[in-house]
Amino acid sequence: MPVIASQFDPPVLIRNGHVQTILPVLFPRRFKLVFNRTRLELEDGDFLDLDWARGNEPRSRLAILSHGLEGGTNNGYIRGMATALNAAGWDALAWNLRGCSGEANRLPRFYHSGETGDLAKVIAHAKPAYSKIALLGFSLGGNITLKYLGEAPVDPIVVGGVGVSVPVDLAASARTLDQRWSNKIYLGRFIKTMVAKIEAKAVRFPLGLDKTTLRSVKNFRQFDDLYTAPIHGFRDAADYWAKSSARQFLPGITVPTLLVTACNDPFLSPESFPFAEAEANPKFYFEAPQSGGHVGFLDLAPGNQTWVERRAVQFLAELT
Repeated sequence: MPVIASQFDPPVLIRNGHVQTILPVLFPRRFKLVFNRTRLELEDGDFLDLDWARGNEPRSRLAILSHGLEGGTNNGYIRGMATALNAAGWDALAWNLRGCSGEANRLPRFYHSGETGDLAKVIAHAKPAYSKIALLGFSLGGNITLKYLGEAPVDPIVVGGVGVSVPVDLAASARTLDQRWSNKIYLGRFIKTMVAKIEAKAVRFPLGLDKTTLRSVKNFRQFDDLYTAPIHGFRDAADYWAKSSARQFLPGITVPTLLVTACNDPFLSPESFPFAEAEANPKFYFEAPQSGGHVGFLDLAPGNQTWVERRAVQFLAELT
């Protein structure tokens, strides 16, 4: 049964889930990593900005990193993981989801939790130069990664995956963020930036949304009912969440894949802890340390890496 007993044990003073979640934002790490950006033009007229971190010599292994909600490749967890992977002999490709690279995308739509087609395009674009590719995703990007790995036969070049702090049940996670009082600060920040992006789109495209309507949005259900679902072809928020949640696709994973989710993650509820799926699928490994928060996993060990960065590199090393 690939349910793993975790060895993550941070100091007592930083075990709290909110502390683990917030500290990396308040005290960001510094990295020497320099990304080289390229642009992938898409058939629908849109684009994806790709940030590469390559070694000085040609390498045969590539790790593709997918960021979380309203994130981007400049997030500390992306830069930290890319740095750790480079040190372990992997090239890294961190891709910005549509509208997340610092430049608005060209279409009325942008990204959503179940959009695996764009990830497939990134893989196809990168594969000619490599013999092995691993996929790593954080939070929303982790849901995309796990859904891709389980919904259909993966590209043969993909040898494994890692998900970190993934809301594999989107409806449950939306309720947790919308309704839990201790999450109000996170909810407010997410809604503010997402609404601002849609306000800008409403100026460029006939979305039928005015500022008064947009500024009345206070939670994820309202946002996904108003924008995400209709613009991306779903009936409503519930339909979007049901069809895009990765949990239903975990039984279909056929390459070794690790999911790490902290028990004290403030964004997640018990529905995002897929113990049963890990017990039933020998290729799907689930590790649920007691602490770690949401994409935190700080243990103050020597060096500039978080525990989950070391853990991901260790897991991938066992595959190649």
